[in-house]
Amino acid sequence: MERALGGSAGLDHLSDELGEKLDMTGALISCVVPVYNGERFLGEALESILAQTYRAVEIIAVDDGSTDGTRTLLESYGDRVRYVSQTNSGPATTRNTGIGAARGKFIAFLDSDDLWHPEKLARQMARFEARPELGLCLTQIQNFWMPEVSREEAAFRDHPRSRAIDGFTSVTLLARRSVFEAIGVFDTSLKHGDDTDWFLRAESHGIPLEIVPEVLVRRRLHANNRSRRWATRSREEYLMMMKALVDRRRAAS
Repeated sequence: MERALGGSAGLDHLSDELGEKLDMTGALISCVVPVYNGERFLGEALESILAQTYRAVEIIAVDDGSTDGTRTLLESYGDRVRYVSQTNSGPATTRNTGIGAARGKFIAFLDSDDLWHPEKLARQMARFEARPELGLCLTQIQNFWMPEVSREEAAFRDHPRSRAIDGFTSVTLLARRSVFEAIGVFDTSLKHGDDTDWFLRAESHGIPLEIVPEVLVRRRLHANNRSRRWATRSREEYLMMMKALVDRRRAAS
């Protein structure tokens, strides 16, 4: 599924890397894993990165001041995972820390409770090889529920929330580093909608985007999801982002 976010405007200041033919055997992907007290599911998330068929990857786990066994678990992976720690600052700052530590030409993100399909990165990189002008690539995503929220799963059985959707969220994203250099990193003033804000800015800059029409990411729903705890704040932030988008469009016109 191909899309051009907002046409071609705003691409002139991207680095020369855009439009460059890729060497599929050598383009390093930095996989950033933000985590806060994520010991319960973190191992599964990391294993889903280590199982990728695309092998030129580095894993950067950014610990946002966890107080559980997160650090011990991460250190058990040795040099397969780069461990970065910070005082508790929220998900946007955590992802930005990972971007700052990344060495790859491409950057991806996986939350500590979600899972990637083994061919997620390979199928996305194939799209970059086919379309050298591509700036970012997403996939479809589908929810799955843990037993403690089985009643919720039953309630949403025939609801769109239980079906595959286009994943405008950081965990499906694979982007050129040059896109972050062009439009900036995640807005740390936002506590829940920072990735939505980033996609809206990408649209405003006209970054070429493609969505792989397959479920390559599974989002885990459990009793302690951040989206569950921040539901009220997320609605407030959404309204703020819509206002900012309207203001940008007015300024551009």
